[in-house]
Amino acid sequence: MSATLAATTTSTVHTVRSADGTTIAYHTTGTGPGLLLIPGALSDATDFTTLINALATTFTVHAIQRRARRGSGPIGPGYSIETECADISAVRAATGASYAFGHSYGGLVALETARRDPAITKLAVYEPGVNVQGLIAGDWIPQYRQYLAQGRQFDAFATFSIATGPSKAKRNPRWLMAAILRMVFRGEKRTKLFELLDAVAYEHAEVDRLNDSYPNYREVSADVLLMAGGKSDLPQVPPALARLSEVLPSSRLQTFPKLDHFGPHHKGEADIAAAITAFLRG
Repeated sequence: MSATLAATTTSTVHTVRSADGTTIAYHTTGTGPGLLLIPGALSDATDFTTLINALATTFTVHAIQRRARRGSGPIGPGYSIETECADISAVRAATGASYAFGHSYGGLVALETARRDPAITKLAVYEPGVNVQGLIAGDWIPQYRQYLAQGRQFDAFATFSIATGPSKAKRNPRWLMAAILRMVFRGEKRTKLFELLDAVAYEHAEVDRLNDSYPNYREVSADVLLMAGGKSDLPQVPPALARLSEVLPSSRLQTFPKLDHFGPHHKGEADIAAAITAFLRG
């Protein structure tokens, strides 16, 4: 059990085998209808402790440790978005959950899973990593992988942050961004970051591959709550939400004016939990 989760909730850890035999762990907390929580890139279940606590008063929350996270198996040589969908469906089948929430890349995984698994009847996503007109760049990935191969983790992280972050991040030279990140990420926070850096390249290669595939979400039968932060400042978010609103058979949009992209696990947990709860109970 995660020490972070255990400090504030009664949580149990379970595992399932995905279609390719990979172990997928998930933390179960609370009582009520089952809700799958799907973290994004560079995050795991423990980053959502406050949100989980808020949701667990109404739902049984199954916070999934996606591939490369502690307790789960590696990315694997055949990694793809389809692999992620199989992982989520394995947890859904084991838990009987029919609701899901995904953040960022986890939101993309949630949407792709809902296309394939109609047993997900309601889905909430916060700024899902849906790529429209190539606004989520992928040309940084070769350099990023080269830095990782050289053991230059902070140069890799800086490259990722500049390429995919808000406008203020894009203005920084790589050396300055690396220095800032080195100061911010220390101790256990740095250890966990380094564990997840390799997965970022694989995940964002899928984001790049799926560019402009949003018409596929016409196949989603679930009712969808689209969420965004008013202070996100990510150029890809508005067009992605606009296209999703057009193609999803049943969706609504809710904006949180005071939140940025990291609202679900930084300052916005109470508001987001309230919105998810009202949507799922409605």
